[in-house]
Amino acid sequence: MFDDNYFMRRALQEAERAFCEDEVPIGAVIVSDNQVIARAHNLTEHLTDPTAHAEMQAITAATSTLGGKYLTDCTLYVTVEPCPMCAGAIGWAQVGRLVYGAPDPKRGYTLIAPRALHPKTTVTSGILADECTTLMQDFFAKKR
Repeated sequence: MFDDNYFMRRALQEAERAFCEDEVPIGAVIVSDNQVIARAHNLTEHLTDPTAHAEMQAITAATSTLGGKYLTDCTLYVTVEPCPMCAGAIGWAQVGRLVYGAPDPKRGYTLIAPRALHPKTTVTSGILADECTTLMQDFFAKKR
């Protein structure tokens, strides 16, 4: 049986891909029935699109895979706490469960838009938080 750590490691693999592509290293996977149905990482630089966050890319892929706009039976794993834009999209897609690694104390949805998620969405935070945080810190240290 797969668990939250397993799927967060899949999201971390996506974040590492972003790191290698000189994108902010955030990765996401969406799981349905214990299987990854979508995977993505930030593409904002590559696409020159400020909305091309990992969560947005993953939601688009998952809804395409499932053939519908709602992800009520899905879990979204993302390495960093979603921003308000992504939290809004998570809410509109009615994602059943959100699991994230590192908090984002400056731009995270819990600070800026704590009610953006769908009321029925459950949230688990802090999964592999140290690894998620380290990847972000390494990326920005390299930029400075």
